[in-house]
Amino acid sequence: MNEARIPSLVEKSISPRAKEYLAKVIDFIADIRQGIPADEVFEAMLPQEYSQRWSNIPPILEDLKTKAKKLGLWNLWLHGHYADAGGAGFTNVEYGLMCEVLGKSTIGPETMNCSAPDTGNMEVLIKYGTAEQKKQWLDPLLEGKIRSAYVMTEPDVASSDAKNVSLDMKKDGNNYVLNGTKWWISSAGDPRCKLYIVFCKSKANNPDRNKQHSIVLVPANTPGITVTRPLKVYGFDDAPHGHCEVIFKNVRVPTSNIILGEGRGFEVMQGRMGPGRIHHCMRAIGCAERGLEYMIARVNQRTTFGKLLSEQGVILDWIAKSRMEIDASRLMVLNAADMIDRYNASTARLEIAMVKVIVPNMASTVLDRAIQAHGGGGISQDFPLARIWSYLRTTRLADGPDEVHIMQVGKTENKSNKAIIRKIEMQNYRVEQLMKQYKVPTQPYLYDYGHSKL
Repeated sequence: MNEARIPSLVEKSISPRAKEYLAKVIDFIADIRQGIPADEVFEAMLPQEYSQRWSNIPPILEDLKTKAKKLGLWNLWLHGHYADAGGAGFTNVEYGLMCEVLGKSTIGPETMNCSAPDTGNMEVLIKYGTAEQKKQWLDPLLEGKIRSAYVMTEPDVASSDAKNVSLDMKKDGNNYVLNGTKWWISSAGDPRCKLYIVFCKSKANNPDRNKQHSIVLVPANTPGITVTRPLKVYGFDDAPHGHCEVIFKNVRVPTSNIILGEGRGFEVMQGRMGPGRIHHCMRAIGCAERGLEYMIARVNQRTTFGKLLSEQGVILDWIAKSRMEIDASRLMVLNAADMIDRYNASTARLEIAMVKVIVPNMASTVLDRAIQAHGGGGISQDFPLARIWSYLRTTRLADGPDEVHIMQVGKTENKSNKAIIRKIEMQNYRVEQLMKQYKVPTQPYLYDYGHSKL
């Protein structure tokens, strides 16, 4: 079984050092000795009493973080141009392959300080933070001593259009005052979460809707913040990480906590999301690979109607389609990652949008097949499949729902409509000329150049 599926198209661009670290990540996460089995131990160590699930961090997590640090498997997401922050120096393609392996384990990314939303939040601080902001928040995040939350989605507006976000931020002397409600705030339930990076509406009257919002740093213990409840995902509470509803009532923070400047929220947000979406997609591919492994194991141990499940035609069809879909998706994501490496995330916007739709849907389908192959066990707590599927279903909403990305791809593709129509008309005109040249009877209405029937 090949844990590292490096497509031949990109293999030459993977450095020997990256291959060495990829092997280390595989040994740490996918090997039977520590990574994946730790997920079940972590879950079992969480208190069963609901109110206590948000105040206890199973010690196995810190033990694995210590081991990962000693092996040099720490902050692998930091690119080479983040040398001042201790960047590992891997390209998006190289780290993407590592992300795939990390995606096979629930707690795996955090053991190496490579988990969302912290990686994106650290990138915001590295790119746009002041020296004081970096000292206060970036340093402890890089060390894995604290966690953070990215606070954007709201219950009362369609947050898929970020311009709708309405949490109010008003200036009052040397402070900003925040009022509003947010929800689905990942890691807000974690007792180690010390920083909220909050997307607010600060200039509602600005005629340019792209400059009405700002991003501000808010310490989690600021008076006026109330974490009202953790939201469950298909019954899973994801403790102690959580996805919470948070109320801001007259929350005051210094104006020095602004990121980049007032009205520049969209600029900061776009700088945060590009590579992060690649990381999410590669982790989802790891989830799909794990689902396929469980499916293959199951169908070669159970019999129906006198045959192993693997001997039933429909099962082989599921296995084959899953392998083809996973491998095709991997190529698409690595292509997007390569474009970011060669140019930037803005240039790869279309490719990022496509994989953001294709990959979670593909992975959800593979997990659904694995669940079906397990029968009742597939939807129970006896296997990790239902938990993984619920995560994948969530990724179709996180960082923009499928429909937003599809609309973006459609609009971009449709911009070439006039050129395409012209090209086809010219082709039809050439057909007409060739027909005349070779004295072939024609149906003129099919080649009515200048009066397209398209």
